[in-house]
Amino acid sequence: MGILAEDIARVREATDFVAVASERMALRKVGTRWTGLCPFHAEKSPSFSINQELRVYHCFGCQASGDVITFVRETEHLDFAAAVEKLAAKAGIQLRYDSGGNDGEGRKKRDALYAAMEKAVAYYHEQLLTSPDARKARDYLKERGYNSKIAAQFNIGWAPDAWDKLARHLKITDKELTDTGLGFVNRAGKQQDFFRARVVFPIYDTSGRPVAFGGRVLPGSSDPAKYKNSSETPIYSKRRILYGLNWAKEDAVKSGEIVVCEGYTDVIAFYLAGAPRAVATCGTAVTEEHLRTLRVFAPRIVLAYDADAAGQAAAERFYAWERDLDLSLHVLALPKGADPADLARRDPAALRQALRDARSFLDFRVQRVLDASDLRSPEGRAKAAEGALEMVAEHPNETTQGIYIGKIAQQLEIPEPVLLASFKRRGSKMVVPPVKPRVVIEGPETEALKVAIHRPEAVAGKLHEVLFTDQAHHDAFLALATGAPLHEAIEQAPPEAAALLRRLAVDDVDADPDDVLAGLVRVAADAAAARLNKSLAQGADYAEVAPTIAWLKQTREQLQDDELRSEATVALVAWLAHVAEPAEDERGEDE
Repeated sequence: MGILAEDIARVREATDFVAVASERMALRKVGTRWTGLCPFHAEKSPSFSINQELRVYHCFGCQASGDVITFVRETEHLDFAAAVEKLAAKAGIQLRYDSGGNDGEGRKKRDALYAAMEKAVAYYHEQLLTSPDARKARDYLKERGYNSKIAAQFNIGWAPDAWDKLARHLKITDKELTDTGLGFVNRAGKQQDFFRARVVFPIYDTSGRPVAFGGRVLPGSSDPAKYKNSSETPIYSKRRILYGLNWAKEDAVKSGEIVVCEGYTDVIAFYLAGAPRAVATCGTAVTEEHLRTLRVFAPRIVLAYDADAAGQAAAERFYAWERDLDLSLHVLALPKGADPADLARRDPAALRQALRDARSFLDFRVQRVLDASDLRSPEGRAKAAEGALEMVAEHPNETTQGIYIGKIAQQLEIPEPVLLASFKRRGSKMVVPPVKPRVVIEGPETEALKVAIHRPEAVAGKLHEVLFTDQAHHDAFLALATGAPLHEAIEQAPPEAAALLRRLAVDDVDADPDDVLAGLVRVAADAAAARLNKSLAQGADYAEVAPTIAWLKQTREQLQDDELRSEATVALVAWLAHVAEPAEDERGEDE
């Protein structure tokens, strides 16, 4: 089941991309484009561009690109169908689904799950407020500093200590009960609740729809599992969804920072302390998918838990994430034995200060080694230095390594040359090798593609694939040559070609199309002449090759003449297409 392609196209055409993007960023018109600070990476100079006519975007900084549907998907973390449906609702378009007459059955099933979750949130919250069974839960929350306003803000609830009270209240099918994670069917064939005798915290997606719950037992409970979380469901993925992000994203965008905690109460603690930009990972370790999600909202990620516990393997991942996702990871240094929830209750100002004083991941690890060492003797300081240098060696940047070696030397009162020599003997681990992206050639081929995108009528029937020798440009031209709309051409093109098309779609075209075409043909003719001259040097028959070389030279010179240029261009393209096989064989040799 999916939305009809015709309706997806209607949504694209009916959507004002600039208006949609302006809800999340400031845009300014520059020539034919709209530009602004990229919402996908941190930058000070605008590198994000939108082509309003073609309804595509490209960031020249982080290379993010796509159409208006992609933009909504990435900024609001929706799946494709949800993004289309959101835009369709704004445009007043009634969508149709290719479900064989079963109009949107899959979507209706998902909507039923969301509706059941909404009903469960309301039910659990009402139980917390009114049920005698929830008195201990209310007392517990008051002790934690959560009044009724906070309980309502986060929709905190109480799951009764009963087998099936929620299931009987919801009146949903067995499959819906299972697919929401709210319950299951027991061996007796009866519906049974998943959460019992727990304070429950609803988990929302970034659109504000409830998709899961986290439950905490009350102190003194005989249940050995302190926390219990919803399992994965058709509407909930632990690797992607973070508790509290629906509330935290606004302050995260304003501050450029987002805090990652271990539990639900820690998230609420930051809210109470005046820093409402915290999220929690719902019982799992931080994943790259989590960080990709968070990076959309803020470039600085502060880990409010023991980030050193995972050891070297975690360090390798963290440094790779910093590089690949263009973010900076910091660690909250709390007083020993304290957690955010405790500190927020005792001294919220101290929690805010700890957030301001958060250390980079490497600084945190180095300082932890030094703080745990006995520095009273030369031997103790030498041992501390070795441990700290071990941490430094895991960092991939040599400049950063040098700075930390100097800091360690100063703190331990050890001559810096001594530490530097020791570091060089041990060798840097350099755990994150630099990535060498393929460089896409810029030049006449690029300009020709720009014209083909923005002024296709000017080069219709005049271009040929033989003129494009760079593989990405060649693939991009073939996608355009199908005559399909740009969005379809991009979807059909290989990844590099698709990225190239998206980038060129937001670039301005100033050159005269005839000049661009003549320049492209001239390059191809020169390459052909060079091949023919090479064949002569290798013993080819002069009588056969020389006339062709002479014709090429004469016709190439006609490209300089305004009156003869058009005819010369057509003749050269036809000849090049006829002898295209050699050029095709050479394509990609230098890649």
